[in-house]
Amino acid sequence: MKKSHAKKIWIVDFGSQYTQLITRKTRELGFSSEIITLEECKERFLQEEKPECLVLSGGPQSVFEDENDYSFMFADRALPVLGICYGMQLLGKYFGGVVEKGLIGEYGHADIHFTPLFQIPNCPQTMSVWMSHSDHVSEVPNSFEVIMKSSNDLVAAIKHTELPIMGLQFHPEVEHSKQGKLILDYFYREMAGLKQDWNAQEMLTEAIDLVKKVGEAKVLCAFSGGVDSLVAATLAGKILGENLYCFFVDNGLLRLQDYHHINILKQHTYLNIEIIDAKADFYDALKDVEDPEKKRKIIGKKFIDIFEKKVHEFARDHKIHFEYLLQGTLYPDVIESISPHIAGGKSVTIKSHHNVGGLPERMKLKLLEPLRFLFKDEVREMGLALGLSREWVFRHPFPGPGLGVRILGDINPEAIRMVQESDQILFEELKEAKLYHSTWQAFTVFLPVKTVGVKGDGRAYEHVICLRMVNSSDGMTANWSHFPHEFLEIVSRRITNEVKGITRVVYDITSKPPGTIEWE
Repeated sequence: MKKSHAKKIWIVDFGSQYTQLITRKTRELGFSSEIITLEECKERFLQEEKPECLVLSGGPQSVFEDENDYSFMFADRALPVLGICYGMQLLGKYFGGVVEKGLIGEYGHADIHFTPLFQIPNCPQTMSVWMSHSDHVSEVPNSFEVIMKSSNDLVAAIKHTELPIMGLQFHPEVEHSKQGKLILDYFYREMAGLKQDWNAQEMLTEAIDLVKKVGEAKVLCAFSGGVDSLVAATLAGKILGENLYCFFVDNGLLRLQDYHHINILKQHTYLNIEIIDAKADFYDALKDVEDPEKKRKIIGKKFIDIFEKKVHEFARDHKIHFEYLLQGTLYPDVIESISPHIAGGKSVTIKSHHNVGGLPERMKLKLLEPLRFLFKDEVREMGLALGLSREWVFRHPFPGPGLGVRILGDINPEAIRMVQESDQILFEELKEAKLYHSTWQAFTVFLPVKTVGVKGDGRAYEHVICLRMVNSSDGMTANWSHFPHEFLEIVSRRITNEVKGITRVVYDITSKPPGTIEWE
């Protein structure tokens, strides 16, 4: 059976904010890939496990500060290697070229052109790309040739004259590099000689293989009803049958639409779903907590406490012993929660996700995460392949901590009510205007500030609700949704008229980056 990590292409992460996009573009081209740390790459090589191709990502550091030994990567002369930005500088340094320390960085659009003796099929002679670097290769190694230059005559790409090694000083993976996918495709097909191996059937087969490994074990599912947990549970349920037990925790931080949706799933799926009312437990644990990271950790711990209690309850009362905890963890959760450089990390943790990480040892449960190598759009594709309703599969994403990260400041019953009611109005109006599927995610945020307003003939001094609507494919990057002013006016009017305690509605037009999708 194929190992879950046996991808053709290993992307060694040096801390670039775009590393995830290399994986996305690579998969779109039909090649399996995974992001790994430098330490893990070394360990696998020592165990004589190698990929069919290595990609060295960009990163914020300087090669002048890097004392790592990279000889293990180049010992096999037949192993294709692509270096991107920082990765290209490593190639230049390792093979004896000259890397010049930049006095100022070059960030943003740049025009590059092919040198006269080199051309990639279907690529124009000159193209616009996205640069993000400070140091640069000023003299290429003797064994390399320059294949692209920038408009200011700097080296933009190099290629080994004999080995399947290429370096790019720009980011081919971002949308700003218009021909980036063609360049990646050329390297994978022509230089690395790879054959396509990543598609919907491959994703499904790999996820099924992961589930089959549990055999006849009893599996507890942390079920939220969102597309991630629904697809994970549906997939596992088809294999495990009655050995899968789904628990939906009502933490009191749900949207009003979620209660309706979970009842629909109980009626129209074969999943065994038990609802656990834990609102009081969560409210007590979150009392007077305002720091967003503390909220996430408290909510995550409380979920684990509840599942731990269920494990003991089933063992005591039903003689059922769970061995696994099934979660709908996705690749962005893993990437954002754990620094890719576990030892001496060069990447930073953006935010904690309560569904990623270790479980208390006393629970004696192993994690089952069949979707952990997939992005959101890939999970939706899998959901449709499993026969799930399109309406369920394309529900907007909802964070694990729920409204806990959509209420800034103290979480209290009044703030929860205002977010729930305003969110429901936004949901209803999106459906009414047939705009629900025109945005990837839409929600409201409670702001802990008060503003003066006029209601009726009197002065009001009440709270603010922020509308947040963004478009994305996988949550790694996002742009704010451009909706008609008339639609925004209707939503604002309804919220200020119908939600007690709200005087003002604002619209967030921040993209990711620099912001995140959620406010906390």
